[in-house]
Amino acid sequence: MFNKLKQFKEMRSQAKALQNSLAQESVTVEKGGVKVVMNGNMEVTFLTVNQELSKDSLEGMLVDCINDAIKKTQQIMALSKPFRNVLPSAK
Repeated sequence: MFNKLKQFKEMRSQAKALQNSLAQESVTVEKGGVKVVMNGNMEVTFLTVNQELSKDSLEGMLVDCINDAIKKTQQIMALSKPFRNVLPSAK
C-alpha cells in the first residue's frame, strides 16, 4: 500500500514538472487577420484581430485559429519526452 502511495507521489511530481515544462512552449497560429498565441497549458496568451473583419468572418477565423492552436499544442505534448515518461506503458 505504501509503495502505491509512493508511486502516486512520484507520478504527481512528474506531472507537475511536465506542466511547468509545457507552459514554456508556445504555439502561434495566424489566419485571415486573426493571430492566436497559446502556451503548452492550452492557455491563450495573446490574441489580435483585424478591426476590418466582419463579425461573421471574425467569429469563423477565431474558431479556426483557436482549434488549430489546440491541435498544435496537443502535438507538442504528445511528442515531448517527459509526457511519454509520465504515461503508463500500454501492455
